[in-house]
Amino acid sequence: MNPLTSVKGTIASGFILAIIVAFYLSPENSYLSTRNLSIWMHALAGVTWVGLLYYFNFVQVPAMAEALADEGGPGPAAIGKYVAPKALLWFRMAAAVTWLTGAWALSISPQYGFVDTFIFQAPAGHMMSIGVWLGTIMLFNVWVLIWPNQKKILGMVEATAEEIAKAKFTAAMASRTNVVLSVPMLLCMVGAGHGGYLF
Repeated sequence: MNPLTSVKGTIASGFILAIIVAFYLSPENSYLSTRNLSIWMHALAGVTWVGLLYYFNFVQVPAMAEALADEGGPGPAAIGKYVAPKALLWFRMAAAVTWLTGAWALSISPQYGFVDTFIFQAPAGHMMSIGVWLGTIMLFNVWVLIWPNQKKILGMVEATAEEIAKAKFTAAMASRTNVVLSVPMLLCMVGAGHGGYLF
C-alpha cells in the first residue's frame, strides 16, 4: 500500500524518515534527546502554522475575493464550506502546538529557561525573548481574535450581517498583523538558534 495516498500515511512517512535520519546521524541516539525532540517538534509545528498563515493571506483571501467578483463562476462557497474550516483547524492547532513545544524547549534549556526568556533575563541574550513575545502575541491573535471571528464569517455561530462585516475586518487585521509579526519573529527565532547571528 502506498502511504502517500492518504494524509495520515504521508505524515507518518515523514516522521519515520526523520527518525531514520536521526539514528543514522547519531547511532548513540543523542539526536533523539528530549531537548532536540522539543526543538524539532517546535520547528515542525511552526512551519505548519506560519505556512497556513501565509496561505490564508496570500492565497485564500485573494482567491475568495476573486470568486466573489466572478459573476459567472462557481463562487467562494466551496472554499468557505470545505477548505477554510479544515485549514483553520490545522492553523489554530499548529499555533497552540508551536507555542507549547516552544515553552517546553525553553523550560529544559540551560541557555534560556521559560521564565527567564519571557522577562529578558536569559543567559543567551534578548533575541529569543523578542521572538517569544512576538510568537505569544501571534498566538493570542489566532485564538482570541481570528478564530472567534472566523466562526461568525463561516456561519458556525449566528451573527447579523453587521456582525459578520465587523468580524471580517477584525479577523483580517489580526491575520495581517500576524504576517507582519512573523517576519521579525522568524528572524529572532532562527537567529537565536543559529548562534545569535544578529549580535
